[in-house]
Amino acid sequence: MVFSDRKEENSAAVLAQRGSGSASVLLLNSKESQAELGWTSYPANGWEEISGVDEKYKPIRTYQVCNVMEPNQNNWLRTGWIGRRGGQRIFVELQFTLRDCNSIPGVAGSCKETFNLLYAESDRALGGHDDDEARYSKVDTIAADESFTQGDLGERKMKLNTEVREIGPLTRRGFHLAFQDVGACVAIVSVRVYYKRCRSAVQNLAVFPDTVAEAAFATLVEVRGVCVNNSEPDATDSPPRMHCSAEGEWLVPIGRCSCSAGYEEGHSSCEVLIMEP
Repeated sequence: MVFSDRKEENSAAVLAQRGSGSASVLLLNSKESQAELGWTSYPANGWEEISGVDEKYKPIRTYQVCNVMEPNQNNWLRTGWIGRRGGQRIFVELQFTLRDCNSIPGVAGSCKETFNLLYAESDRALGGHDDDEARYSKVDTIAADESFTQGDLGERKMKLNTEVREIGPLTRRGFHLAFQDVGACVAIVSVRVYYKRCRSAVQNLAVFPDTVAEAAFATLVEVRGVCVNNSEPDATDSPPRMHCSAEGEWLVPIGRCSCSAGYEEGHSSCEVLIMEP
């Protein structure tokens, strides 16, 4: 588990991760919260929020459950409501630790080494301890590449697993994520939720705005560019356009703009032409 002391709704911060013309819009990063996350868990003896440290010893808030001695576990943990902010194809990055059942003395045969990731779309936050499991869609069963043992626990080694899954296309204003434990010894160290977009760019003297990446991998979104100041579409070429890929990369530039009379091309702009004396 996370080595820790005993024991928000998502702030929907936007973080541009620049590079190659792409950006990710960050919807939730549980590691950034220093206060209690306050997610909903049920039943009461299931998931528990605790203070811990990550692999760099930075204070974080985590959730863990380890009811492996009792059969028939069904423990749910639900995040706060996450507004999708225009995103349709949403990525969920989980970091977690999970204990090897064989390393637990006297453990019941019902001990598991997986947990389930689910989500429920909604236009507003679900109230209270809404435990209607039928409203949730299962994303995947999450397993660990590396599980830890009693020896790792004694040496305070954290075998951290990272898994990324995607959900969508989404159509409601937002959603909740949920984690279902059915009898594992697991700690969720961090949850990052984001979607991809093509970041605003200037290409061939045309401005292309921030564009949300489509939900389908094979779909390219065609975007028309707007000529920069003091320029117009090139009369000998096509109107400027580019295509935003599902991975948030600009592809296939077509056409261009040309500087107006009396201007010359500078660094992604048209500047006044200076005549030599």
